Amino acid sequence: MEGSMSDRTGGKVRTIEDRLVAGFNSWRFAVMEPIQLRLARMKHEHEYRDPNQMPLITVCVPTYNRGPLLIERAVASVLSQTYENLELMIVGDHCTDNTAELLAEIRDPRLRFYNLPSRSRKYTQTVENHWFVGGATPANKAMELARGQWIARVDDDDTWTPDHLEKLLRFAQQGRYEFVSGLYVEERFGERKVVDGVRALDPYYTRRPADPNDSSPKIGGVSTWLYRSYLRFMRYNVDCWRKEWNRVWDVDLSLRIHGAGVRMGFLDEVVSFVLPRPGESSVGLEAYKLTEKDKLEQYKFDA
Repeated sequence: MEGSMSDRTGGKVRTIEDRLVAGFNSWRFAVMEPIQLRLARMKHEHEYRDPNQMPLITVCVPTYNRGPLLIERAVASVLSQTYENLELMIVGDHCTDNTAELLAEIRDPRLRFYNLPSRSRKYTQTVENHWFVGGATPANKAMELARGQWIARVDDDDTWTPDHLEKLLRFAQQGRYEFVSGLYVEERFGERKVVDGVRALDPYYTRRPADPNDSSPKIGGVSTWLYRSYLRFMRYNVDCWRKEWNRVWDVDLSLRIHGAGVRMGFLDEVVSFVLPRPGESSVGLEAYKLTEKDKLEQYKFDA
């Protein structure tokens, strides 16, 4: 899987506070989110009955001080989609570079940008934690501001196939899925490979022995996600770094989505590309660890 799904422990010694907060959140999510899902379906599911509708899709992109790369990859990829009824909701984690100015030069009414007013301390600053949970706060704000009937996610340094939204939407509509994802291509040290999804009950996530009859849905990388907007009550967990296992923010959310009973589908086609950033040779947590000193300086919080 993508680097965001490859390290669940990070060698971290958990404190009593970590255990209490993580345990309470786990209980709260397990109890409340299935109930919230039933209520959301009662209120909104009728809006999705027509499999031929062309709904507005909000593409949520969290970013921090990568203006040129954001525009070169995510923005260019989203605005050139064959499916055009979209809005691109970019939220900066208090960007201090030229991100706002560069985005203002793009004359496309579908693009919106909101910059958070601060980057106050959110978690213990380690290179692992910056990867595990760094984008959760701006991603939650992007979901809050989304106007679409569907929500898609792409990281600022990732790209999509031109028909990414078109294919995922039709697949979701035809299968009556509430959440879909797919395959993506990943590059590490000059080699590219197609990355498959991992089943929600796979030992990779559960740490239990493999079940040969496991039929749980596959879950793909976050930049392949498309889901109904009434699921936004399930926000990214800003305390996921406190957990013992599955500590990455997108992993935490996708497993909660499955646990709540959301209808999930997996498209067996490549829809996204996860490539190294300029000057780097790998992706995900591996890339962060290879450039640890630079990442700790780049992502340090406001005083």
